[in-house]
Order: sequence, then C-alpha cells, then structure tokens
Amino acid sequence: MLLQLKNPIVFLDLETTGINIATDRIVEIALIKVLVNGTEEEKQLRINPEMPIPLETSLIHGIYAEDIKDAPTFKEVAKTLAKFIEGCDLGGFNSNRFDIPLLAEEFLRADIDIDFKKHKFIDVQAIFHKMEKRTLTAAYKFYCKEELVNAHSAMADTKATYEVLKAQLDHYQGVAFEDAKGVKTEPIVNDIDKLSEFSSFTKNVDFVGRIVYDENGVETFNFGKNKGVPVEKVFREQPGYYGWMMNSEFPLYTKKVLTRLKLKMMSK
Repeated sequence: MLLQLKNPIVFLDLETTGINIATDRIVEIALIKVLVNGTEEEKQLRINPEMPIPLETSLIHGIYAEDIKDAPTFKEVAKTLAKFIEGCDLGGFNSNRFDIPLLAEEFLRADIDIDFKKHKFIDVQAIFHKMEKRTLTAAYKFYCKEELVNAHSAMADTKATYEVLKAQLDHYQGVAFEDAKGVKTEPIVNDIDKLSEFSSFTKNVDFVGRIVYDENGVETFNFGKNKGVPVEKVFREQPGYYGWMMNSEFPLYTKKVLTRLKLKMMSK
C-alpha cells in the first residue's frame, strides 16, 4: 500500500556508539525520503563520533574505529542533514524512543536548533509491538514474507522499516486495536496524523519521557521524587530543582524543554 502523505516522510536508522541518549554518538545514519508523489531519495553517511566505539557495540553493527577515522564529524554534515529532513515527517523502528531523541541531541551539539515537535513521528516498532510484539527481523518476515538480510546494517534496517510500514497498512486495513482496558480504537488507516498518534505509547513533552503531559494536558515530571507533580509546581516550591537538572546528565533536549517551561512560568 502506498503511503497517503501530506508532507514528505523520511525513514531513518542510526548506528551508534551505544544506547545512552545523552552521551552516545552516531557512527552511521541512513535515510530514505519518500516524497508525496511516491518518489524516493536515499542518503547514507558514516560519521566520526569523536569518541571510542566499545567493542561489544562494533560486534553488533560491524563498524569499527578504523572504518570511520576519516569520516566527517556530525557537526560537519549537520546542515546537510537538516536540509534533507526539512519539512518532512519522520519514521523509523523504535525511532520515537531512540533514533529521533539521539538525532535531536546531535543537532543541538552542532548548534542547530530544529523544532522536532513540528514533525509527525511514525514509529513502526510501536505499531508492530501493539499488534504483534516482536522485533524488526520478525516484523519483516511476518509482514513482508521474506528474511531480512544484513540486519543491523543501517540502510538495510531503514529500507526494511519502510517496507514493513507499507505492509502493515495492507495487513491491518480496517482492523481496530484493542487497548489494555479492552477498549477498541478506530481502525488503522493510511493517514500520517493518525499513524503518528497510534505510534506513540506516551504523551512525552521531551523525547525520553522525563516530562509528560498528564490527563489534563499539564506538563508533569515523570521520574524521581517529583513524579506526577506539575513542573510549574516544582519550580515554585523547589527553586533549586531547575538548576540541579540543568547541571546533571540529562539530554540536551530535555534541558531545552525545561528552560522553555521555566521561561513560560516566569512570563505569567
């Protein structure tokens, strides 16, 4: 099934030095841009992360320090990548929880401030886990009826993700999802806005879910001693909490959101 697009969509996959959003770096990025007319453009880059790659990580994706020692840094390619995804929605496999948050961190380190909240996110893994609860390799075999060759190669995984989403739309056309409470939602449809909403497990304000919207749409902390407490209430009653977070090892994007909320409160 061809995607019904309002904007171009870029499917992406990252190979990285590890899985820590705040501290790890990209070593390879693969992107497939699907235009509204169905035309596709591909871009794949190896990137020097300017930090060591742990051996156990290299054994997974097959990229070693020697392979990327002459590759450009992310800062050197950041403007090119920003232009490639400009005006596009974004899709991936576990992308809402990993690829997009880590990519946002890299752009902030490169002094490029992209408002990712203007993009719609389609997380193919979220759809798959809600409906079947497996991995990308299993998803590809289940939906596309083929074995995924070169799994953990960024471009192979990116292409597989795009193919799986199209196959999911064919497979679940007209099928309603039943949530944990037994309430059925509307059937999955070929619509980016609704797929983006369906792909999301939580109502995150930042990418990693340290701050979330509660049932009333209020920004609320989602961790630690202030879990469930509105951010503004914490700022008023615990003046030092903002400074503690800004000086701790939280992702840059989380700190950006925190500062925006602080300024919003001060302007009232």
